[in-house]
Order: sequence, then structure tokens, then C-alpha cells
Amino acid sequence: MWELFTIFFSSFIISLSGAMMPGPLLTATISESSQRGIFAGPLLILGHGVLEFFLLIALVFGIAPFLQRNDVFAVVAILGGVILIWMAVNMFRTLPSLSMSLNPGSSKSGSIVLNGALLSLANPYWTIWWATIGFGYVIFSWRYGTMGIVFFFAGHILADLVWYSVVSTAVGTGRHLFTDRLYRWVIAVCAVVLIIFALYFFNAGVQKISTL
Repeated sequence: MWELFTIFFSSFIISLSGAMMPGPLLTATISESSQRGIFAGPLLILGHGVLEFFLLIALVFGIAPFLQRNDVFAVVAILGGVILIWMAVNMFRTLPSLSMSLNPGSSKSGSIVLNGALLSLANPYWTIWWATIGFGYVIFSWRYGTMGIVFFFAGHILADLVWYSVVSTAVGTGRHLFTDRLYRWVIAVCAVVLIIFALYFFNAGVQKISTL
């Protein structure tokens, strides 16, 4: 059970680190919330989550035998560690100028849920994340069976839901819950945590290589 909670917690922290960085989904959340209220963020994440759920199902059931191989685990773990380090370095590099602008923008028309899925598909970072870190987590979690996958996805999607709900509430109610200074401190802490998990991924990958 401890391993499952470790999967959940690490998935939550790593996903939160990615969610908090400025991107198309954050911009859309600010724009939609200014026009449609505090539920815009959760609805965007619903579309985002449905897309990721089907991607996860495809990964697990489409390549399940492939996920059991130690050489695959080693390569993906090390590659995932590299991506985590890259994310952390990028976070530190952008800290001085990082700002979470809550200025309302123009709202997109159409379904908010559908927009959440489409914005995810259109974001190259989303593809990179799932091809490296997400794929690595699927391989690692699958070793604990279905519950491992459930705990991974629960931590992942909860991080998105928590962050975008905070942003949506801040915009929808007209209050700034996060100052830029606090925002930068949170990002810095997340970057440090990413480095820790990157080292863990590296170690897990090297250990698997030694068994080949």
C-alpha cells in the first residue's frame, strides 16, 4: 500500500509542477473564468482528463506486454529523469520574469469541455510529457497492477483539477489568491522536487540496466 501512495504523491507533485507553468490551458482558464465563472477551470480539466483517460487506456491495453520489459523500463526511466531535469532548469531560468497574469481575456465560444481536450492536443508539451514522463509512470505503475495505474492517474488528474480550480476561482470571484512573489516561490519548490524525482528515476533506470 505504501508503494501506491508513493505513486500517487509523486504523480501529484510532478503533474502540479507542469500544470502551474504558463501555457495554453492556463490562458484559456483565465479567459473562460472571466466570462463563465469559477466552474470554467474544472470543466476544462474534465475535457483534458477524458482525453488523458482514453490515452491511458490505449497505453495499458495496447502495449501491456511491452511494459513488462526491464530494458524498456530502464530507457524510459532515464529519459524521464532527463525531461524532469529539463523542466526544473527551465523553471529556475524563468523565475525572475515569471508572472501569473489574471487579467481577463476574450472567452472562446463552444463547449468548455471540448476546448479542454483540444487545447491539450494542440500543446506540444503535452505530447512530450506523455511520451516520456507519463509513459515512464505507466510502466512503473503497471508493476503494481490496476491499482498502480489508478493511483497514478488519480494523483495526476487531481493536481490539474486543484490548480486550475484555484486559478478559476481567483479570476471568477475577482480576487488574486496568488501574488507573483508567492507564485515564484511555489514554482521554485516544485523545481527542487522535480530534481529529487529525476534522481530517483535515474537510479531506478540504472538499477534495471545492471540486471540486464
